[in-house]
Amino acid sequence: MNFTEAIRSGFENYANFSGRAQRSAYWYWALFIVLVTLALNVLDTTFFSEFTELEDLANYAPGPLASLWSIAVLIPNLALAVRRLHDRDKSGWFVLLMFIPIVNFYILYLFVTRGTDGPNRFGEDPLGGSGKGSVSVLEKEGDGYSKSNIPPVDPDN
Repeated sequence: MNFTEAIRSGFENYANFSGRAQRSAYWYWALFIVLVTLALNVLDTTFFSEFTELEDLANYAPGPLASLWSIAVLIPNLALAVRRLHDRDKSGWFVLLMFIPIVNFYILYLFVTRGTDGPNRFGEDPLGGSGKGSVSVLEKEGDGYSKSNIPPVDPDN
């Protein structure tokens, strides 16, 4: 899944808390959220400087544009996090563990590791894995192709 597909998927599955989401979908969505938030913070400081006093960072509050954006993407952020946990065969309720110090590193670990191969209790593998271990990769051999037992490197995952 590429960047634009991940963004499209994030908005199409706005409040979909069922199914699975692959790593690339989650992390491209996270990158999109960060980039838009940064851009809106720049616009907020430019046009609404009375709301965003940058001289006192301890008392910094986001401006109206960034605040509205955060509210608008709250549900899709939660939905995608739940679907990502489903890909690891974990309950969506694990998302609440992010609020517990130290334990939240376990959730981060779940977000960065590969999902379960093949179908699990939350649905089919978004990468199309069969659940039989490594997938064969075709290697060029002369004019034809032969199978190799080297596991593939998936740049999207």
